[in-house]
Amino acid sequence: MNYWLMKSEPDVYGIRDLKRDRQTIWDGVRNYQARNFLRSMQPGDLVFFYHSNVVPPGIAGLMKVVESNIADPTQFDFASRYYDVKSTKESPRWQTVCVEFVEELSTLVSLDTLRSQFSPDDLLVVRPGNRLSVMPINPEVAQKILVLAR
Repeated sequence: MNYWLMKSEPDVYGIRDLKRDRQTIWDGVRNYQARNFLRSMQPGDLVFFYHSNVVPPGIAGLMKVVESNIADPTQFDFASRYYDVKSTKESPRWQTVCVEFVEELSTLVSLDTLRSQFSPDDLLVVRPGNRLSVMPINPEVAQKILVLAR
């Protein structure tokens, strides 16, 4: 199993939305490095759901990948802000995953807490200037985050 962190603004789609929906496609990612991380995900991988652009930002819950290598449908939708004129159904440029709700944390693991526990080399989300919405987490760091979350 691999571990990941995926960011979303809770007023757009938060952990409570996923709890209600049970599963969702993680669409709209338009950064090539983040897309490549999405392409690396496999069913069963555990994902930390990170609430961004709120005070305080932090890990709000857990989800798992249930399906991988899905063509992001928003790239073909003319009405979507994520429409990509260069993408075709035969050769989609953007892939995503389907995730399933695992748990809403009773206490947010804040960015300040993560910064106090991990270096930027250990955890990309604490690296100054990091704007990636999808990132890998090494297993040792993931286990420490799970302890903090409990």
